[in-house]
Formats: sequence, structure tokens, C-alpha cells
Amino acid sequence: MSQLRLGDTAPDFEQESSAGPIRFHEYLGNSWGVLFSHPADFTPVCTTELGYTAKLADEFAKRNVKVLALSVDDTDSHTRWIDDINDTQSTKVNFPILSDKDRKVSELYDMIHPNANATLTVRSVFIIDPNKKVRLTITYPASTGRNFNEILRVIDSLQLTDSHSVATPVNWEDGDDVIIVPSLQDEAVIKQKFPKGYKAVRPYLRITPQPNK
Repeated sequence: MSQLRLGDTAPDFEQESSAGPIRFHEYLGNSWGVLFSHPADFTPVCTTELGYTAKLADEFAKRNVKVLALSVDDTDSHTRWIDDINDTQSTKVNFPILSDKDRKVSELYDMIHPNANATLTVRSVFIIDPNKKVRLTITYPASTGRNFNEILRVIDSLQLTDSHSVATPVNWEDGDDVIIVPSLQDEAVIKQKFPKGYKAVRPYLRITPQPNK
């Protein structure tokens, strides 16, 4: 089992879920994807995470993102947990939860870290683009809830920078100024791409208003 790195193809798999069998690449289709894992059902931090993710359904849809959670318990347990999530978080879980009892997906995505816990999945996040390439990986400790606003922010950045010759600076939010990539040096091309102009703080640090998506 090798560690997945940015730019690697996200491994395909078929696994049961709360919504029936999932073939991962087929499930994603031409969408972006967020795959995130949970140590087990009926865990308190994950209950809040799944509830908040469900409330972000419109935000994910706006960005053409499909969400897929994973827990090592079975589908019957998932069904009962989803009822709890809906009740305690005042929402409706609207995405599948993979049932990874055999640890197939957990091992495929290196979600079990023996130094943290030899048996349970750690709380990992993968952002995957429509070409099925891994674009982000984050692993959280069990005690710390994930920041799904940050996950949306990264998706915004990836989608913007994939289509324009820019990078996003520290603490960037959608609509903020961006940075022209250093590799772009042709002034005629820069003028065409960035008609609002730019400010050269240094030759390598050129700030420009965010282009239209």
C-alpha cells in the first residue's frame, strides 16, 4: 500500500453504501469529488461534520462537486446513524456513506495509520477533480472537527486557478485579488488575460483582481 500524492489518479473501487453499491469513478462522472472518512458510526465530532456537510448541499452543487463519506460500519448502522444526524443536526443527509467493513477503501486510500490507531480509519479528506486526479489531501486528528468552509475555499481556488494563469494568496476568499503566476511573462498576453491591470509589488509578486470564472 503506497501513499497517495497530489496528482495521482484516485483509485477506483466498488463498495456498498447507505445509497446502494457505489462504483467510485462512475459515481463522480464529470464532477469534482470530496471523499472523507470517519473512524466509526455514532461518533460525536463526525456527527456534526456530516450534518454540516448536508447543509452545504447547494454550495457543493454550485461547484459541481459530489460528496462521499466513509465509515467502517455496515449499512444498517449507517441508516440508524443518519437518523441520528438528521435529528440532532436539524438537516437531511443527502449523500452516500460508504460501508467499509472490510477496510478495502480505507487501505486503498491509506486511511488507517497504525501510529494513530491500528484498527480505525483516521479522518482524512480527498478532493478529486473531474480527471480523477487527487488535488488535495488533509488528515485530521479524531478530536478536531474538519473545516468544510476551508474545503469549499480550496475547491474555489482549484477551479479558478485551473482556468486562469493565477494562484491564490494567503487567506484568499472567492472574489479577492489573486497573483499572476511567475511563469507568465509576455506583457501582451498579460494585458489580454488581465484587462484590469496589475500591481507589481515585486517582479515575482504581481497582484490583480480576480478574473471572472
